[in-house]
Amino acid sequence: MNSLTRTKSLASLLDQASHSGLKRTLTARSLMALGVGAIIGAGLFVRTAAASSQDAGPAVTLSFVIAAIGCAFAGLCYAEFAAMIPIAGSAYTYAYTTMGEFTAWVIGWALVLEYALGAATVAIAWSEYLNNLVGGRIPFEWCHSPFEVSTTGVHGLINLPALLILLVLTLLLIKGMEESATVNSIIVVVKLTIVVVFIAIGWQFLNPVNHHPYLIPAGVAGHESWNQHGWGGVMGGAGIVFFAFIGFDAVSTAAQEAKNPSRDMPMGIMGSLAICTVLYVLFSYVLTGVCNWKEFAIAGKEASVAYAVQHYMPGYGWLATAITVAILFGFSSVILVMLMGQSRVFFSMANDGLLPKLFSDVHPKFRTPYKCNIVLFFFVGAFAAFIPGSLAGDLTSIGTLFAFVLVCIGIWILRHAQPGLARPFRTPLVPLVPILGVLVCSGMIISLDRQTQLTALAWMLIGFIVYFSYGISHSKLAGPEVRPSVGASV
Repeated sequence: MNSLTRTKSLASLLDQASHSGLKRTLTARSLMALGVGAIIGAGLFVRTAAASSQDAGPAVTLSFVIAAIGCAFAGLCYAEFAAMIPIAGSAYTYAYTTMGEFTAWVIGWALVLEYALGAATVAIAWSEYLNNLVGGRIPFEWCHSPFEVSTTGVHGLINLPALLILLVLTLLLIKGMEESATVNSIIVVVKLTIVVVFIAIGWQFLNPVNHHPYLIPAGVAGHESWNQHGWGGVMGGAGIVFFAFIGFDAVSTAAQEAKNPSRDMPMGIMGSLAICTVLYVLFSYVLTGVCNWKEFAIAGKEASVAYAVQHYMPGYGWLATAITVAILFGFSSVILVMLMGQSRVFFSMANDGLLPKLFSDVHPKFRTPYKCNIVLFFFVGAFAAFIPGSLAGDLTSIGTLFAFVLVCIGIWILRHAQPGLARPFRTPLVPLVPILGVLVCSGMIISLDRQTQLTALAWMLIGFIVYFSYGISHSKLAGPEVRPSVGASV
């Protein structure tokens, strides 16, 4: 039992950071851009309409507010950890310091649902939007998985566009974080411009009728469940649109590559979250004001924004095309940050001996975990090329919410266990903020459907098998000696 609760000291973590081999090139501005790059993407352009039609109606704006509040509580906890422990690995590393090795493994395994599966899901959506942009010219069999069949009976073979975007972004990550951050910053400017333009132009076409009633009343057909109408629907919608906020925590995975992590990490995390929350509320208000939420259940679907523009904003057909381009840019930056986040989590787990050494090998020239990036390309690529996007469902959200809950608990534990530690940034109102973070994030987990919860449980059981068959015996804390950092020897 002691092996399950053994923790890493803060001193050993800081020593590991100084010998990791990763290059410190990121500023607060580039970290904020990374966060915005990961946050604004599939969630905003796809999940807004889905949450509105399925659960919240026009009150999807309130769903965004609730999801943002949960993220803010968790984000304040992340900021304290990231400033105090500037190590790659995010929630996994924080749990290793506060709650022990087994809990850290559980979080690290859960983060695969967020980053790897999330990247695959967004890559599949990227392929769909690319085909939409070129007028459906890509043959069905070359842009769909073998499990999908067209209305004319054509079977899919492989999703090549999804595989292509994963390959391009993987090569970019191998080349270096500075180059990746530069490309991401350019993408962020493009898609932020489109989002702001849609809000500004769409405001002129708001129809007040579409916002009444604001909450879906009880008794509406197809909305009988507690989490599909009224305030229950707002909570159900929050569980869905939470996907739209995934990404700000990925900033913390780059802590080892920040120039001044004690200052830059809190700014990057909270800054990106604040920017996106304001844009999300405005965007969802305009979208549901331009087009009635009921239409999103039968029309629009993934192209909901373009549908609203084409049908209710005459004279702005060009905006629908521009939005599709922005979505492709947005998806690209999301995939980039998800792949980066997953590689850094695996980098830390391998440095701790819980995963094979190849995941922590650093390229001698580019100073990036290139072998990990290559392995992830094949792993994520297999899902993107051969598995339907619907398979992931809300798994990405539930894995992230679970990590958020444990990070909030970790702050409370560390404040009690080691109150004298130097904290460049302090989470305010502890333990109130961590407790509220746990309650809000747990509420969103409960609001998700039972199938998603059971699938996530099955994934965690697989993780237990991997840990007890490999990780527990290969952990660097298993032996009496302290072995040198893997990254330092590369």
